[in-house]
Amino acid sequence: MGASLTLPVPETLEATYAVALAVPPPDPLAAARDRVAARPGGPLRDLVLRMLGSPLLTLDLRPAAGFPPLPADLLAAYGATRRDLAGIAAASHVLAVRATYRPGWPPAHEWAARTVAAAVAGAPDGEHAAPVVDVFTPQVLDAGRIEASLPGPDGTVRLTDWILLPHAPAPDGFWFTTSGLARFGLPELQARNVPPRLVEPWGLLLNGLASRLLGLWLDELPAGEQPVFVELPETVSVGLQDVAAAQGAGEPPHGDGEVEVRLRLDPGGAGGGPLLTVLPAAGGPDGPEALCAALFGSSRPA
Repeated sequence: MGASLTLPVPETLEATYAVALAVPPPDPLAAARDRVAARPGGPLRDLVLRMLGSPLLTLDLRPAAGFPPLPADLLAAYGATRRDLAGIAAASHVLAVRATYRPGWPPAHEWAARTVAAAVAGAPDGEHAAPVVDVFTPQVLDAGRIEASLPGPDGTVRLTDWILLPHAPAPDGFWFTTSGLARFGLPELQARNVPPRLVEPWGLLLNGLASRLLGLWLDELPAGEQPVFVELPETVSVGLQDVAAAQGAGEPPHGDGEVEVRLRLDPGGAGGGPLLTVLPAAGGPDGPEALCAALFGSSRPA
């Protein structure tokens, strides 16, 4: 057995979505229940309706001034359009949709809160829907993106719809920190000193690593009794299959590349939670360029 990392398991996880409403419905709960019930039958609809009838999901409607202002600059940095920002600025009311659930699969807190927020926002075609803000990111999500991110009949989702890969320039290259693994109870991944020419392939590698790591995490969280801590391997392999799985593809496009990386648990900055720093594994490719070349066959995937 190699070295392992001891990670705490949160008791509960919370998802929060804000709906910026120009004209609020008289009864948001009834509106949400009616619109969710009108969805095609299946596990997602049943799960959300159960959550709507329980204390695990709450709806908090207030005048917009009753909440802290939504961060327009950050929303713009994460892709909000002028129309999105104008809709948020003009909102008379904000509905906060909050859901809690235990770590494990399915991530019912996220699926239910996102579904309900979209239902209250209305307009399935997205043309006249109220802006929906994923407070975790923070990011404005349109109706199409929300629907594409939710599980189909088989319960699968694309991990890339639930995590982002923010990266910023630093003196020795780009600094990556994922945003989304904490939705599932895991620390976020970080990597430093990534050369500018490797931003795209390194992002794909991190997506694959996130997918593999989430699978290992969920294997340790079976239904039933929840552990306080779990042990995950310090050295984790990442293959093209993991990269494809993160993007919802059934099979990798070509080849059977696989690399190993080492994870180090580090404290987060500015009061944030701990981070998993991605490092080369002992005896393996050393550095982002060698890792990308070993995984994709060159430093830039085809």
